[in-house]
This record gives sequence, C-alpha cells and structure tokens, in this order.
Amino acid sequence: MSRIGRKLIDIPSGVSLSVDSGKVNVKGPKGELSVDLVPGIDVSVEDSSIKVTRQSDDKKTRAYHGMMRALVNNLVQGVSSGFERQLEIVGVGWRAQMQGKTLIMNLGFSHPVEYNPPEGVEITTDGPTKITVKGIDKQAVGHTAAVIRGFRPPEPYKGKGIRYVGEHIIRKAGKAGA
Repeated sequence: MSRIGRKLIDIPSGVSLSVDSGKVNVKGPKGELSVDLVPGIDVSVEDSSIKVTRQSDDKKTRAYHGMMRALVNNLVQGVSSGFERQLEIVGVGWRAQMQGKTLIMNLGFSHPVEYNPPEGVEITTDGPTKITVKGIDKQAVGHTAAVIRGFRPPEPYKGKGIRYVGEHIIRKAGKAGA
C-alpha cells in the first residue's frame, strides 16, 4: 500500500469537499479548486478527514494512489492557506518592480523584461531584489516562479541571477592562473 496514499487528509474549518462524476471539488475561504480523479481511485469523506482508496492492486492504479492523495491535499491546503514562492535577484544593478499587474525586471539585458502573471497568481515585490509569487493553485504558483527564474537562472561562477530564497548554488572555480 502506498505510504502517502494511506495518510488521511484533515479538513480545516471553512473548507467543504464534494465528489461527483469523477471530479473532486474543494471550496474554502480563499477560493474554489477542482481535480479530475484517475479511474480506479476513490475519494471519500469520513468525519472531518478525507480518505483516498484504490479499487484494485494493479500496477497503474498503485502508481496513481499517492499522486491523487497529494493532489487532493494540495487543493485543501490551497483553498485554506494558499501557496507562496519567494525569489531573490543577485546582480549589480539588477532589480524588479511592479507596474500595475506587470512585473518589470532589469536583468542586465539591453531591454527590461516584462512578465504578466496568469489568472489566479499574484506577484508582489518586497524591495528591488525580492519577488513573492502567491496563489491558491500550487502548480500555477510553482510554474510562474520557474518562468520568472528562467529569465536569468543563477550562473555557477559568480552566482548572479534569479534564485529561490534559500537555494544553494554550487559555485565553480574560475580560470587557474599560471
């Protein structure tokens, strides 16, 4: 049995869950999310917790058991508390600022880089070198943070670039002098 799939998901107060026709819908104080169930996986509500079970023990169903439990858990966590990723910019003269809903970054290119976040994702700047990405959908928040990091990923020689807060960049030695 899947170690992740066996765990029960606690339902926080203010969150309601409904399962109908192969789809799990979760409503909470921050919004509403849904996910399609994989055939062979069942979701049931028992007391104040959610249980994810599988109908058979074939290889494909076992593979999806833990994944579906994690997806439902992300829905519950997203509508109750939300998700957040923080990025920092390292580089002389490199900075970011918000202009309306558009993130404008000066990253050493000849032009500023502009990025409009997708629907349901909010970007804020805490100073010129700190970017915070927030939202209720974990996948959308992570993808948006990865796209922003991809404009100037950290390079291994000086460590300049956009990195996640707390990310460790493995540094390389430069040219060896003769």
